[in-house]
Amino acid sequence: MTPSPTDSEAARPTALRGVSLVSLGVFLVSWALCWVNAYVVNDDLPNACGDLRRQSFPPEVACASADGTLTGANADWVEALFFASLVVSVLLVTTVSALASVRRK
Repeated sequence: MTPSPTDSEAARPTALRGVSLVSLGVFLVSWALCWVNAYVVNDDLPNACGDLRRQSFPPEVACASADGTLTGANADWVEALFFASLVVSVLLVTTVSALASVRRK
């Protein structure tokens, strides 16, 4: 049997906590980039576009032209980073919470 961790050991940050915080930070930065692109950079796009496309998660305002190209859309790598960091953050926070509850028992 292993001894239960002391209070100082339980409060010490672990690598899982660090990675979960980093992934949460990446998620928030990529969300902010998408929001700035949609509502600051492309704020006049609705006035000059006939076929406006709005997306709320992640935020995006884009104009579709007749030939199928999109103007003002988020970069693909930003959206991939957005969703990947969201998934990693949720998984790691769930894992850290589960480990914390197991260690308390």
